[in-house]
Amino acid sequence: MSFFSGFSGLGVVGRMAYLEAVLFQRQKVLLGLLSALGGEATAIDFQKLLFLFCREEEEEPSYEFVPHRYGCYSFTSVADRRKLQEKGWLEACEKTWRLAKPVSGLPHELNLRLHRFAKRNTGLRGDDLVRDTYNRYPQTAWRSEIKERVLGSQPDALRAIDDRRPSPGVAGLGTIGYEGKSLEAYLNALLNDGVTILCDVRRNPLSRKYGFSKTSLRTAVEALGLRYEHLPELGIASGERQELKTQADYDALFDRYEARELPKQGNAVSEIAGWIRQGERVALTCYELHPQQCHRHCVAEAVERELGPAFSARHL
Repeated sequence: MSFFSGFSGLGVVGRMAYLEAVLFQRQKVLLGLLSALGGEATAIDFQKLLFLFCREEEEEPSYEFVPHRYGCYSFTSVADRRKLQEKGWLEACEKTWRLAKPVSGLPHELNLRLHRFAKRNTGLRGDDLVRDTYNRYPQTAWRSEIKERVLGSQPDALRAIDDRRPSPGVAGLGTIGYEGKSLEAYLNALLNDGVTILCDVRRNPLSRKYGFSKTSLRTAVEALGLRYEHLPELGIASGERQELKTQADYDALFDRYEARELPKQGNAVSEIAGWIRQGERVALTCYELHPQQCHRHCVAEAVERELGPAFSARHL
């Protein structure tokens, strides 16, 4: 059965236009790579090969990756996998990525790059592929649960991985917004800063952006060994955030928040300060990229006042 079953009369140009219409660019890369690899790969192999393709063959990587239990891992690619399974383009296999239909109609230049990459990496699978990726990109492997087994006879490689482990974060406070960030870039910022607790200060932790609604964000954060906390009482009602066009509008909103709402939330502020006193490194999170356009900077200043001048928030 053709990948474009029901569209056989479109011709090559029509099939390419259809593919453009129904897939994101990154999803075309995902399907095209799997096709170039013969239509099937284990989950661990595919994450490594997708990482290598994005890192070595693309100026702007289709996917970003975090250090995970088996090395480089893209939450976004796995979310795309579920969507492509629902649409019938991938089979629903737990430990294997497998095409359900042949892929055609990819842009010619992309198709050539994918097949050249696949040919260059023919036969590099399993532990050999993991070992090769860990040796070339040790920063992807510091959280790996299998690095000692795979690299047991390469102590220099293990030391190189340990050297890329972020320094333990000192107890303190940071803030981070997810505007303009992929989930993976956001998570890497937390890991690199040594954050141990992500504190969500949104009133309603919902987002149209993949990975940033409460359940999916908690899942990703906890998968990396961090703790997720939600303090909705520190949020600002969405109705208050309408018609914010200038910095003066934001400043007026935050003046009202600090005068009327924040003083009622002493317990929540003290809870955050208590985590820091216990040795945790806490990051307050909300949407906006710039802290001066987000109420999290008001919360951070309240925590700073409780902790004293030794604790100054860092904006990630």
